[in-house]
This record gives sequence, structure tokens and C-alpha cells, in this order.
Amino acid sequence: MTDISRDMPWLQQAWDRVQARFAENRLPHALIVNGERGVGKRAWAEAVAELLLCDSPTGGDAGRPMACGRCKQCELLAADSHPDVRVYAPEKSRMVKVDQVRALSAFAVASPQVAHHKVAIIDRADQLNINAANALLKTLEEPLPDVTLLLLQESGRPLLPTIRSRCQTLNIPVPPKAQAEDWLARTLAQKDPDQAYSRDVLSKALMLAGNAPRLAVEYVSGDFLDLRDAAFEAFRQYMKGRGTVSEAAKAFKALGLDDALFLLEGWAADLARVAAGGQPSDSEAADMLSFLARHNPAWRAHDLLDKIRESRAAGVYNANPELEATRILLAWRSMMPGKRAG
Repeated sequence: MTDISRDMPWLQQAWDRVQARFAENRLPHALIVNGERGVGKRAWAEAVAELLLCDSPTGGDAGRPMACGRCKQCELLAADSHPDVRVYAPEKSRMVKVDQVRALSAFAVASPQVAHHKVAIIDRADQLNINAANALLKTLEEPLPDVTLLLLQESGRPLLPTIRSRCQTLNIPVPPKAQAEDWLARTLAQKDPDQAYSRDVLSKALMLAGNAPRLAVEYVSGDFLDLRDAAFEAFRQYMKGRGTVSEAAKAFKALGLDDALFLLEGWAADLARVAAGGQPSDSEAADMLSFLARHNPAWRAHDLLDKIRESRAAGVYNANPELEATRILLAWRSMMPGKRAG
């Protein structure tokens, strides 16, 4: 039995809404689950699937239904081998392809194999290519009573209005900083009891992850923090004219295109915040962004965001990460007063 709100308490409100709708038999046939990268959308969706497929849901806390954790359906789900749950996610092209959606459509119209219901999860529904999105519309337009579609959407990434209009939407917030830090520290301690992390490292990981705890776990456990620091230093030197665009681009290439664009997008969004009188999320970049905000019109930040979105779209077609980083770095450099891009 998965109590997702106990494991990740910031999911409590979203989980309460699903439990209440389930108890009243009012769950929609298709639900868009919107939230920041690394906030726990996939884990939440899997818990919903467990509840929907369970043969004997219990009353749970305050009479709210919970999966029993003991029936055949729960056992299959725990073993990650339930035939009536399917997950469709971006493949090597970074997109959810039309063939995957056609497979989803066939799954939707088929009878459940062992349960009374079926659940299809589209992880990163915002990465549906245009053909896949159009194919999905056919399934959304003809809902079946024994299938639920959960479309996971990363905040800030668009979905076609025609898809959005056929689904209900549920937003999952990031947790407060104190709650996120506590969860991150406990999770890392359980993962590796012999490894100690300083409070500064945890705070930095959460800052860079936008307070999304599961993404912060990836950052602390992997090499992202070191690679990010190297990219940031190369960026600062380049902006000051002490390094070449090629040197800076190589540092971002080491991050991989997705993480490089995520980092550059965060700084561009922070620049827009500073230009509007707010505070940047990345405190380490505050001085640089404040300087640029004083010497540039506010629209320049939004122009940067547009260029980053173009690079993300190009990444779908396996664009060269170093070339894409170079293009965006030149745009940043052009904002330095009295400096030429290069």
C-alpha cells in the first residue's frame, strides 16, 4: 500500500483530491498532471494507478480510499509487471512518437487482462510530437469507462490546446524550502547511510533544482553540481571577456543538452525577474544578472528565453549541443555593454 503523501508530503493536496474523486466515482477519464521537473509527478501517477487497479481499496486515513497492498493487482504493481498499466515516455529522439500513441490507443480499446481497469501514463506529454498529439486526440475524444489516462506535463512546457481542452488539469506544487531540505536529507541518508552531505550542498542542490526534491537527489548523487560550477565559471569568464565562446560552450556541452538548456533557461528567467524588480532563484548568479538587468531592456531576457526554446526544439532532431550552447552564449555576450559577441 503506497501512501504517497506520507512519502512526499507536498503531494498531499493533489492526493486528497484524487482520493475524494475516486470515492465519489468522479475521476476524469484523462488528467493532466502539471508540475516542475523532479517534483514527483511520476511517483504520484503510479500511486494513482495502484489505487485505480486495487481489488480491495481500504478506508485509509479519515475514510479516504487507499490501495490494500495485498491483492493480486497490488502485488503485480509492486513487482512492476502489471499488464494493465502502460507508461509511454520520450525515446532517443526526446519525443513521444506517434507509434507509441498508436500502441496506447490499441491498449485503451482492448479489454483489461487481469484487472477491472487500465491506466496509461504519458510521462512528458509536453514532448508529444505533432503527429503523436493528433493521434492522441482520437483516444481523448472517445473516452472508455475502463481506462484512465494520466498526462504528465513539465511546468512551462506547452500542450496543444485541443488536448488540454479534453482533459482536467491538476497542479502539483514544489514544497516549502524547509520541507524540501528535510526530505532531501532523509532520502539521501536512506540511500547511502555512509555518505554525509553538508547543509550547504543540500541547499545548493535544491536552489538549482528550483526546490524540486527528487531532482535535487539526482544533482547531489551525480556529477551535476561539479559540472554546473565549471559551466558557471566558464560563463562568467566568457562574459568578462576572459575566455572564448568555444571554451564556454565546451563546459556546457559536458552537462548534456537538456541540463545545459535547463541551466541557461533558469538564468534567463532570473534575468527577467531581476529586470521586473524581483530576486533571482540562483543566488550565485545574482551579481551578474543584476548588472545585465541594469544595462539592458527587459525584453532581452525574453528574447533569450525564445532562443533557448528554439534550441530545445532543435534538440529533438539531435542538434549539436556545443553549437546550440554557442548560439545562446553569443546572445548572452551581446548584452554586455560596449562588448561585441565572440
